[in-house]
Amino acid sequence: METDEKGQLSVELQAAGYALFIDSPGFKPVDTFIDVQDTKEIQVIPVHLELAGQAPQSAYADPATPNGELRISAHSYHDDWILTPAELKALPQTTVKVHNEHTKMDETYSGVRVADLLAKMDVPLGPKLRGVALSDYLVATGSDGYVAVVALAEADPSFHSGDVIVADSMDGKPLGEKSGPFKLVLTEDKRPARWVRNLVSLELKSGE
Repeated sequence: METDEKGQLSVELQAAGYALFIDSPGFKPVDTFIDVQDTKEIQVIPVHLELAGQAPQSAYADPATPNGELRISAHSYHDDWILTPAELKALPQTTVKVHNEHTKMDETYSGVRVADLLAKMDVPLGPKLRGVALSDYLVATGSDGYVAVVALAEADPSFHSGDVIVADSMDGKPLGEKSGPFKLVLTEDKRPARWVRNLVSLELKSGE
């Protein structure tokens, strides 16, 4: 299939998970995962292409985080926090076991709860998470442009039974180039469609 003159492509797909492969002359090829929901609304999947002639970058590179770092934004409460892999490793760790419906395997991830990261930025959690703050949500973005949304209440263990973590290892080993150095993992999702590999930013937005 080919995009139109504006670089856009529209296609009807049944609700399921799909691998998306994109190739264009002069650009680096892209492969990513998309999750099509069972809805009549149009879903938009943005894709960022890099020029093939650009200087080689790290597999985790992103213009905002050139060294494989994670940018956490919560502008209403705190300045941006740029988190390095070493800094994440030094924080209190959480280990979760999940079943990956795509690989049909159980996987064990270690990392830091998103709530613990946000707590350091004075984001209201626990008893303080109430009122208009319940409409706040996190936008998680991967280096390939893949985006997922998580409600702030979902990330708060005092409010929601599942864990939402920024993982840096799986089954006792560092994440590989296709997933790391950071990966967003949600234990309560039946399908890992909101698991964001090569996570480069977490931005808290207001739902007001």
